[in-house]
Amino acid sequence: MSKWTIKKSKDLYNIAGWGNGYFDINEDGHLMVIPNPSNKNQSIDMMDILNELKHEGVTFPVVLRFHDILRAQVENINKVFKKHISESGFKGKFQGVFPIKVNQMREVVEEIVDAGKKFDYGLEAGSKAELMAVLAYNRSKSSLTILNGYKDEEYLKLALLGRRLERKIIIVIEKYSEIESIINVFKNTGVSPILGIRSKMTVKGRGKWESSSGERAKFGLSVSEIVKTIYLLKDNDMLDCLKLLHFHIGSQITDIQAIKEAISEGSRLFCEISKMGATLDYFDVGGGLGVDYDGTASMNNSSINYKLDEYVADVVYGLKQACDTENIAHPTIVTESGRALTAHHSCVVTNIIGEIDNNKHLLDDLSPRDNEHIILKNIRVLERDLSAKSNLQEAYNDALKYKSDAISAFKLGIFSLEDQAIVDSLYWKTLTKIKEIFEDSKKYTETYYELSELLASQYLCNMSVFQSAADSWAIDQILPVVPLQRLNEEPKSNCSLVDITCDSDGKIDKFVDHEGSVNKNLKLHKLDEKNYYIGLFLTGAYQDVMGDMHNLFGRLNEAHIYFHEDEADNFYIEETIHGSRAEDVLSTMQYNPQYMAFLIKDSIDQEISAKKIAPREGVKLIDFYENCLKEYTYLK
Repeated sequence: MSKWTIKKSKDLYNIAGWGNGYFDINEDGHLMVIPNPSNKNQSIDMMDILNELKHEGVTFPVVLRFHDILRAQVENINKVFKKHISESGFKGKFQGVFPIKVNQMREVVEEIVDAGKKFDYGLEAGSKAELMAVLAYNRSKSSLTILNGYKDEEYLKLALLGRRLERKIIIVIEKYSEIESIINVFKNTGVSPILGIRSKMTVKGRGKWESSSGERAKFGLSVSEIVKTIYLLKDNDMLDCLKLLHFHIGSQITDIQAIKEAISEGSRLFCEISKMGATLDYFDVGGGLGVDYDGTASMNNSSINYKLDEYVADVVYGLKQACDTENIAHPTIVTESGRALTAHHSCVVTNIIGEIDNNKHLLDDLSPRDNEHIILKNIRVLERDLSAKSNLQEAYNDALKYKSDAISAFKLGIFSLEDQAIVDSLYWKTLTKIKEIFEDSKKYTETYYELSELLASQYLCNMSVFQSAADSWAIDQILPVVPLQRLNEEPKSNCSLVDITCDSDGKIDKFVDHEGSVNKNLKLHKLDEKNYYIGLFLTGAYQDVMGDMHNLFGRLNEAHIYFHEDEADNFYIEETIHGSRAEDVLSTMQYNPQYMAFLIKDSIDQEISAKKIAPREGVKLIDFYENCLKEYTYLK
């Protein structure tokens, strides 16, 4: 067999497909981060990061946040728009906003605002709490603040506060009934609102969220409502306040054709509204710019069949053509891309703490016994006589039959527990031999793949899928999984991943290979006595903020990493944030940790009084419980 190479690992885990140039493998077989893909010489060895974290006492699992990648993504989308605007002769400009619902973490928002200053890059809010955050952190008078979502009077008064601070606060009308409230809040204030209209599009997105668009969409105005809105604004002398057209056809749009169709329809709407007397300055195409999670560059729900360059070109050229045809002034293009901005910058790193393998802990003594039942004799002979000359399909069928017969015999009281254990051990040994013979003869039949799945291990990850990979559990979102070390060795263990929650759904068992096939198992390395670490990637969008409190595990430890060529190993850890302690998650669920500690102390005191626990031991038990309340919720 040919020697295993780093290139084979790159292909196996399809790093080039999903990594967007930010990840690679170095000569030591370690996964590395490339903060700026235009300079491949600048890289960070992820194992160096883990070693420093361990030295600092930070335990796993941990979220690694690469802020350089965030900045690079902000710069990239702005530069690509600038390029196509210049090349096309488009007279408007580009001003994007980041929808903070994608990742409301303060550090993420701060980094995007800072990186976007020179581009007048703004923020989008969809709730009162988000608006309060956006008002505080988007202090630029040049960038946009887009307000989406349903709005009550207090929401609108917060928008008024922003306008009094001379911010470019744009209130997007999501439903017709909002107009009256907007007029009431702003009249007699001397402050004019900046308004936008969100249109319900007839075009639907492609992918898992396509039902969020179309005529049955939750948000947006129909064509009739748009025209009525224009009439109403005219009647109230507020048509000059209408400055933006907004539409959105769904998150993670998989097919570029849907984007082309949306731009075509949206451009026509923009021109027609302008012809009705509105001076529209902004054309907001919403979100939907996708991420190639599985790296297949396809229309899979976890992929996209286009690149950023093609997306931007379709937006710019499509809008320019429509405006030029109708002799309408070119507007400022706005996007609300969040997923594409943040997904790559964050990953979850966890250690593998064990293996669940039905074939690993079989009986040592399988020697024949006196007066064995015929079922035992049959499966023993089957396992003993298996060879390359055997009819493997027939042998597999026989093994299944003997196992079934043994279960029936046990239920009827014919087999003892020891008899059943012997059959079970011989059964797994037989299946393993059949699979090995298939492999040696390179006969990859349907039975072989069935056996591969049946004999696959489950690697036990020190994490909660519900906390750190919510979309993987809830909507079958495929997230890339890659070991961080030993990538210069051949991975020989076929396995799925299970977490440490007590829920059987706490698992990851969908993986996409470089050919686009979805598999239930992933090739990882055989576990040894050293720590084995894997990374769950592209978790920076939604996964960071959507995790729940299942099993009261709570948030993970977090480390913020920056590249710096003058630092040892080319990086420094700017900040570490402690994840949830037991007392934190208990308090969230309305428990009182201090009172809980009192109850345990009271119970121990009673046992001490009854002389069932020695006083010295009782003190240690109380201290142990109180210390556990202050500890990280995950395994040490």
